[in-house]
Amino acid sequence: MIKSILFYFFLYVWTIFLGIIFIPFLFLPHDKLYKPAYIWIKGVFFLLRVICNLTHTIKGEENISNSNARIIASKHQSAFETFLLFSIFPKAIFIHKYELFFIPIFGLYLKKISMVAINRLGKSSALKKMLNDSKKKISNGHS
Repeated sequence: MIKSILFYFFLYVWTIFLGIIFIPFLFLPHDKLYKPAYIWIKGVFFLLRVICNLTHTIKGEENISNSNARIIASKHQSAFETFLLFSIFPKAIFIHKYELFFIPIFGLYLKKISMVAINRLGKSSALKKMLNDSKKKISNGHS
């Protein structure tokens, strides 16, 4: 339990620190925000490794072609696989619940990086909007 408390404490400090330092990126085109996002994710992995002794191994990465758009459907267990997939696939976009925009600091950057949000209360109209938004992103070179 101590490790979890330490991890979350340093995660908040790291997020607030980078959130402030990277404020100028909020005024640039959204594609410029990928590099700061990678830095933040690398920091999260560093904290997981140092504090929680949690590491990961990627098997078969050589089989991943970065030349084509792809759809990845992962069984969402935690934020960990989202961070990992974002760090592996360039120009990745994710479908996320709309409520994540309301997380302080994180929500601002999530909105700026232009992921696809879905309002789960919208039912079928939300699903149609998500599909249309995803098609637009894929046609613009995202995966």
